[in-house]
Amino acid sequence: MSLSSASQSDSQRLLAGQGQQEGGSLARDEVYSLLSNSRRRFALHAIKRADEDLKIAELAEQVAAWENAKEISEITSNERHRVYTSMQQVHLPTMDRAGIIDFDNRTVSLTAEADQLDVYMDVVPAQSIPWGQYYLGLSVLAGALVGAVWTGVFPSTVPDLAWATLVIVAFFISALYHVWHSGQMRLGEGDLPPEVRE
Repeated sequence: MSLSSASQSDSQRLLAGQGQQEGGSLARDEVYSLLSNSRRRFALHAIKRADEDLKIAELAEQVAAWENAKEISEITSNERHRVYTSMQQVHLPTMDRAGIIDFDNRTVSLTAEADQLDVYMDVVPAQSIPWGQYYLGLSVLAGALVGAVWTGVFPSTVPDLAWATLVIVAFFISALYHVWHSGQMRLGEGDLPPEVRE
């Protein structure tokens, strides 16, 4: 079997809704495929924020506004229609087959499966560094501080326990901010989708 035919059969299986693992959970490739399109991410954000079933027309207006960086009242009928058509014919049926939304040609709502997508949405703003690199840098600084204290670079008037407390507090504050920031970058949190807030 060639690579292109293998990827075609994977794509066909995904579109047919067969990319799920046992127990109904989404396969990693299926999640990445679903989240690879900004229009689907915007739609999921809007649906998660809705208190009740969302009408497709309202969803299309909101997604069009985010895509074009406009208020809903400023979008043109062409912008609205382009999004409405692709949502109804492509994106919503794809998410419905994956089991993350219920879609009935008029309204759309989330299913319990949609919660699985949160794990995959760690958005790193352009002016930022990934958290792994941040913690690596903080660890290097903490190690340098401990080494400097151990070799006696700092005055002995400051107790060793104070230096250890400084390191612990630095990691605690960083982790606390990381947890808060990660929560803010999830789909459905805040007024705008994470990638629009950047």
